Amino acid sequence: MVKRWVPIIATWMMVLVGQTAWAHGVNVDYRITPAAVELEATFDNDQPLANAQVIIYAPDQPNQPWRTTTTDAQGRLSFSPPSDQPGLWQVKVRQAGHGKILNIPINGSDRQTEPVAANNPMVRGLMGGIVMLGFVLTAILFSFKNRSKQP
Repeated sequence: MVKRWVPIIATWMMVLVGQTAWAHGVNVDYRITPAAVELEATFDNDQPLANAQVIIYAPDQPNQPWRTTTTDAQGRLSFSPPSDQPGLWQVKVRQAGHGKILNIPINGSDRQTEPVAANNPMVRGLMGGIVMLGFVLTAILFSFKNRSKQP
């Protein structure tokens, strides 16, 4: 009985874990340092968005680009917004029809030093869901294993 469930559970785990790689999504992480904002753009399979188009908008001019540039070969970019322009800076990263828009809060001289992507509630919720799914599947596996041993 257990042997029949193992391939089914393994198949579902591969589908759930591998689903993001099939979608060719884009991840853009950033870090705010006292000197600059550092971006790193990758596809979901961790391949960099090399030479991706980047358009940066200042908080006081949301319709006119403050700077237009590209990422390097590793999908990285660094820019230094003026400290006298605090607010929400919008950054658009795009390559071959894939992209992402970020809203980065800049607080003038009081800049954050922690990556914001790690504190994203959606990422935390997704990781918690995956952990809970692992617990449930493990419990199901052991319950079938114990049933097969009973006479």
